[in-house]
Amino acid sequence: MAKEYSRTQRIGDQMQRELAQLIRREIKDPRVGLVTITAVDVSRDVGHAKIFMTVMGQDSAEEIAQTIKVLNSAAGFLRMQLAREMKLRSVPQLHFHYDESVVRGAHLSALIERAVAEDGQHQEGPASPDAKPESTEE
Repeated sequence: MAKEYSRTQRIGDQMQRELAQLIRREIKDPRVGLVTITAVDVSRDVGHAKIFMTVMGQDSAEEIAQTIKVLNSAAGFLRMQLAREMKLRSVPQLHFHYDESVVRGAHLSALIERAVAEDGQHQEGPASPDAKPESTEE
């Protein structure tokens, strides 16, 4: 049996595609970097939408907060543009949030790589007493 794909999920997916293009084309503010929309969570009544995003090249909390502030202040304009692009009776209110999952995933990946490298160094360390010494003939 196929899993149900709800209307709010379809609206969220379309909003994700449209917002990615709109932000790239229409938002000319230099404080907004390379924004990637990672997910859109639309409420059941289609009244509100949480837009989760990341910003490439902006690592400090201040820069990220500034980008979110700019996008939230442009939410009315983006909502109006979405209304033109999408055929919906009512377009949800937009609320932008920073998605920390990408940064957290990269951090965990780096920790795993470091642990694997340290484990490899411990296994290559002291030789067992049964091992034969290598000859150094040249």
